[in-house]
Amino acid sequence: MRPMLREGRDTILISPVSGRLKKYDVPLYRRGEDYVLHRVVKVRAEDYVICGDNCLRKEYGITDGQVVGVLSGFRRGEKYVAIDSKRYRLYARVWVAIYPIRFVFMYLRAIAVGCIHRIFKK
Repeated sequence: MRPMLREGRDTILISPVSGRLKKYDVPLYRRGEDYVLHRVVKVRAEDYVICGDNCLRKEYGITDGQVVGVLSGFRRGEKYVAIDSKRYRLYARVWVAIYPIRFVFMYLRAIAVGCIHRIFKK
């Protein structure tokens, strides 16, 4: 969940899920043998569309049965950030809204890195 969460530096608090997830919730769910923490970008009748903050591809078909819990806050150093705070809610909405721009930027960056690797590999 970079850039929001920093691996090995931030501590997350996961709470049990009560009812259906909502758009912008961050569920912890199982994907095969792995546990994944990504944001809900769309709620559908039977499942969810989920995407990580630093991912290009959306995941479809995530069901309530796969969800283990939901992020309720995280600790960054001495500071606790609650998911229901105004600042966090603004971050989540902006981050989801600019997905098309982030997608284009990350896609072009991946192409550029691939080209650089091919050029300097020879």
